[in-house]
Amino acid sequence: MGDRLGVPWLGQTCHHCRYCLADRENLCDNARFTGYQLDGGYAEYAVANERFCFPIPARYSDVQAAPLLCAGLIGYRALKMTENATRIGFYGFGASAHILIQLARHQGKQVFVFTRSGDRAGQDFARELGAVWVGSSSEQPPEALDAAIIFAPVGSLVPLALKAVAKAGIIVCAGIHMSDIPSFPYDILWEERVLRSVANLTRQDGEEFLDLAAQFPIATRTNTFCLEAANDALTALRQGSIEGAAVLVVDRAEND
Repeated sequence: MGDRLGVPWLGQTCHHCRYCLADRENLCDNARFTGYQLDGGYAEYAVANERFCFPIPARYSDVQAAPLLCAGLIGYRALKMTENATRIGFYGFGASAHILIQLARHQGKQVFVFTRSGDRAGQDFARELGAVWVGSSSEQPPEALDAAIIFAPVGSLVPLALKAVAKAGIIVCAGIHMSDIPSFPYDILWEERVLRSVANLTRQDGEEFLDLAAQFPIATRTNTFCLEAANDALTALRQGSIEGAAVLVVDRAEND
């Protein structure tokens, strides 16, 4: 009683399907998700399975911690999938990317950021957080990358990212949804380049990431909206006018 807990996207699994038994519970055939099949997220109170909740590091306020539980967790799983890459490209620089660039730099990696053409605010934000190079999504980086994470749900970025990575480079698609990927010549996939997607997270991902967050101060840039303004927050996200992460708060005083 009294512990402060975070409730993540993955809210329940069956524990006995082929994926759960293989420690791949994020792919569980019968998984249930917070705010989707399970109530929660848009409410003052919610019931959650304690086995799928995480203790929140004391150094973060509720608002600062909120992006860690969604954007941070899925971004962390995507970063793990880049394996031992030292030069990583980020396509899109929103809620996940602004958290993961801090962790990647802490791990000694170089981050190259690609944004929409003309997105000066996003590019300046990326430079502020330590990107070694920033350009538009249509540009090629100054050197071949070891891996790239596509945060933007734009399928046309996949061929561009494949062209940007070196032999055996890894492309990770980090979104739940993405527009159709256009056809592309086999030669940009050849030489053992890898294209893969991220699906959800495991509890191990959450425990690892929040343990890192407790040790290394990740600064989350937040834009708060009261719960009644949830539609305004969604509109701002669609328009790309959010720098960092949008956070809904129930307590009006905390929002002020």
